[in-house]
Amino acid sequence: MPKISHRGEQMPPSPIRKLVPFAEEAKKRGTKVFHLNIGQPDIVTPKAILDAVRHTDMTVLEYSHSAGFESYRKKLTEYYKRFDIDLTPNQIIVTTGGSEAIQFAMMTCLDPGDEIIIPEPFYANYNGFSVASQTIVKPISSSIEDGFKLPPIEDFEKNITPRTKAIMICNPNNPTGYLYSKDEMNVLKEICLKYDLYLFSDEAYREFCYDGHVHISAMNLEGMDQHVILLDTISKRYSACGGRIGAFITKNKVVYDAAMKFAQARLSPPSFAQILGEAAVDLPADYFDEVKAEYKKRRDVLVSRLNKIPGVLCPNPGGAFYAMAKLPVDSAEDFCKWLLQEFSYNGQTVMMAPASGFYATAGLGVNEVRFAYVLNTDDINHAMDCLEKALEQYNSK
Repeated sequence: MPKISHRGEQMPPSPIRKLVPFAEEAKKRGTKVFHLNIGQPDIVTPKAILDAVRHTDMTVLEYSHSAGFESYRKKLTEYYKRFDIDLTPNQIIVTTGGSEAIQFAMMTCLDPGDEIIIPEPFYANYNGFSVASQTIVKPISSSIEDGFKLPPIEDFEKNITPRTKAIMICNPNNPTGYLYSKDEMNVLKEICLKYDLYLFSDEAYREFCYDGHVHISAMNLEGMDQHVILLDTISKRYSACGGRIGAFITKNKVVYDAAMKFAQARLSPPSFAQILGEAAVDLPADYFDEVKAEYKKRRDVLVSRLNKIPGVLCPNPGGAFYAMAKLPVDSAEDFCKWLLQEFSYNGQTVMMAPASGFYATAGLGVNEVRFAYVLNTDDINHAMDCLEKALEQYNSK
């Protein structure tokens, strides 16, 4: 039988989805599974943006421009202006989800064997995109004990080599929910300018910042126009994960022109989802007020319940809708499997994402899990009841 590629062998499985078969078996046994493992919100997708697709009068579903519909890109410039980000439509490439934007950035700015520094834990698929582009992730560890704040500048500098081409962040962060401060963003600016590096900034959750904190976009950093690649998506913003529409944004024309060749090679992004995204820009200004308040309520319930469980540590996340917690177990992965294979409480159990898959450094995160607080507070409370009982039972074996 022919061999698959080395790249195919190296491609990591998703830590978010790899326990799905165990959850499916649990459901077949009649156990209700509370899914706190994946960032699929239960927030209703706004009817107005779905209606924009339903009411489209189209006789031929044709390709859009490879950069996306001009009307959508113009609309996006209005959206970003609200965050003091001044763009032209010709600085935006509409992508098939934020994932394609990340792939474009890595393929455009890094050669095989080049290195990208990423504070860990980080969104697990960055590892996969790195394997696909044959680049090397150089992780810099942040710690749950100090809430996953940005590692000191010295940690970055000692990892910079002649092959280092970029730093990548997710802000607010998936999986930790950490929100980078203005001072931390300026540290990244200092490093990128000093060593002539790109800054890839994944800002999928910019609207979801809590407790009065404000999101600082990499695009707001002065003097960084030639260094910043902004990566974005409508998936979480409008609870439209299935839309698969994102954006690759840069003011660096050389980078933009190179990325456009990758965009042309895949022809065009999905047309219906662009219509949906364009309509989303016109949602009422208060749309996010209600959504953000709901996520904050869920966060407060989850974090409070977790920190009341003996032996559990969970920092209070400043943004997004994720939280990381350290559990009193030797292996979070084994515990998560056990929850689905052997445990139930009142016919219910909880599914979490083992955190080791969000680290690139072997051995880190083995007793940590990521929660996505995308369920209503009643379900979160039931899930925490399950977790509390499960830890008691698991540790008494």
